[in-house]
Amino acid sequence: MMYQANENRYGQMKYFHCGNSGLKLPAVSLGLWHNFGSRDNFDNMKAMCYTAFDHGITHFDLANNYGPVYGSAEENFGRIMEQELHPYRDELVISTKAGYDMWPGPYGDGGSRKYLISSLDASLKRMKLDYVDIFYHHRMDPDTPLMETMMALDQIVRSGKALYAGISNYDQEHTKEAMAILSDLKCPFIINQSSYNIFDRHIETDGLKTYAKTHGCGIIAFSPLAQGMLTEKYLHGIPEDSRIRRDGRFLKESALTEKRLSQIRALHEIAEGRGQKLAQMALSWVLRDGDVTSVLIGASRPEQIVENIKIIDRTEFSKEELEAIEEICK
Repeated sequence: MMYQANENRYGQMKYFHCGNSGLKLPAVSLGLWHNFGSRDNFDNMKAMCYTAFDHGITHFDLANNYGPVYGSAEENFGRIMEQELHPYRDELVISTKAGYDMWPGPYGDGGSRKYLISSLDASLKRMKLDYVDIFYHHRMDPDTPLMETMMALDQIVRSGKALYAGISNYDQEHTKEAMAILSDLKCPFIINQSSYNIFDRHIETDGLKTYAKTHGCGIIAFSPLAQGMLTEKYLHGIPEDSRIRRDGRFLKESALTEKRLSQIRALHEIAEGRGQKLAQMALSWVLRDGDVTSVLIGASRPEQIVENIKIIDRTEFSKEELEAIEEICK
């Protein structure tokens, strides 16, 4: 039976302008970094995408090498688009990226024109799309002139293969430089994607968060749950089905020190006092001051998505709650 989207989907979400652009993103976006690869269950992927869209999540975020294997998340999302979601393409914001290792040899990594343009062409084929809404350079490449990388983004937008340009994992200094180049090119640059959570404050200490807000650049936060540390999963140790046990590439057991575990338990108590789960409070915290346009969630099952979007009406914190969180994180 053909998928039919929930008619009331937009009433369940809030949408915010991305920087100074006309594009609005949902407060909560769905990232396909994990659980959409070649080893994962396709029916579950479909269920997660449908659940997200049915609850007003219009933004799906990918990258060329999401998997594993590389490219498989885009391929699986392409199957979902082709089979069910294609009637809703104009209601969706789809983003992808290039910048990390993708294929062998000197042209499958970095920030060169050859890599970025070739990578997006391949991504569009995998996703069965004519264009993406946002195309990101995934990381700073010190071996490629920034001007070359930004001119490649500009050419991609002018070609119609992307509607907006973005950058990811850029610090304040290089964000400022990139924005200046793209402004001169009159390229619609709108967003920087960066990790940000209660335990990871680097966009605050670097000044990027404030700079982006004051200069019309949107911020979308990935890893808002610190790779699962800001959930109830580790309140009583490391379970066997945790990401640490299944895939230690992004969260290592050494990160869960006694101090960190103590912080997680203390934060959990604050969340309980707010009537939230720890994960919900962590997502609310990212959106607490309006400086972040959208928070990227991952999910392993549809129910997690439903739980997470409950935060959109709970992003305010009392002064006492914020001070307690700061004290815990010292």
